[in-house]
Amino acid sequence: MTTISSDFMAEGEPDQREAIEEVGGAERPEAWYSVIWSSKKARVGVILVAIYVLVAIFAPLIAPYAPTDGSFEPLAPPSGDHPLGTNVGGQDILSQLIYGTRVSLLVGLLGGTLATVIALVIGMTAGYTEGTIVDDILSFFTNVFLVVPPLPLIIILVAYSDVRGIGLIVGVIAITSWAGAARGKRAQIITLRNRDFVTAAKFSGEGPLRIIFAEIMPNMTSLIAAAFVGAATGAIGAEAGLAVLGLGSADSVSWGTILYQANAAGAASQGLFAWVFVPGLVLAVLITAMSFINFGVDLLSNPHLREG
Repeated sequence: MTTISSDFMAEGEPDQREAIEEVGGAERPEAWYSVIWSSKKARVGVILVAIYVLVAIFAPLIAPYAPTDGSFEPLAPPSGDHPLGTNVGGQDILSQLIYGTRVSLLVGLLGGTLATVIALVIGMTAGYTEGTIVDDILSFFTNVFLVVPPLPLIIILVAYSDVRGIGLIVGVIAITSWAGAARGKRAQIITLRNRDFVTAAKFSGEGPLRIIFAEIMPNMTSLIAAAFVGAATGAIGAEAGLAVLGLGSADSVSWGTILYQANAAGAASQGLFAWVFVPGLVLAVLITAMSFINFGVDLLSNPHLREG
């Protein structure tokens, strides 16, 4: 018996070794940052956004003057001391442009986060409770916000507000931009709520909130990230649009307020094209970079889009 067992083990060892080698050599799933970085467009977007973040962080060191310093000659043309010239108040436009990066990134981060959180709570709760009164109520509010035009609503809410600040702008943008993402989250959770891991969580006695946010939500990470990037991009554009219309924050300098001042002073007619062109350019580049990052985030949710 001992001889037979030894012979059997000796014969089986190569097979066992091959099986172990196959398991050890199996391909592991790529890390999320590797997937995003594999996209050329997303790579360019990440680099550009990183540059903007560094400019915002080190604005006091990069900007030649304080953004509110009005001790210079008004409407001075571009020169060595003022590469983009000065505005009506005698403030250096380049310094305002650098400090304006902070406002745009802050609005994008806060507005995108708040809109994504609202969409998650409403959309996932509605989808998990499909067919109940809770779903009917949440879906009704979602449909209302989908039908109402967001831009006129934003303008009305900001125009009739007594206090205009970053908090108000972020809140208004988030309130008016969550509905589309919520509808997508509702549809996604409906396809996931009957999976085996959800059924096991129900039998183990977990409550609905824990099942939604601890069991189902981690399986929607890529979709949540894509929704956040889209919401942040929209928030940056909306803040700039409000500021251009004269509805921006009165206590901060942003790219939109620079464009508003340029339009009010007739910068284009006076030949001060840098005052108009450069703020619009940096805003367009940031929005384009955010859109490029979304290409990489899409690869997380759809492996078929990944490049070879």
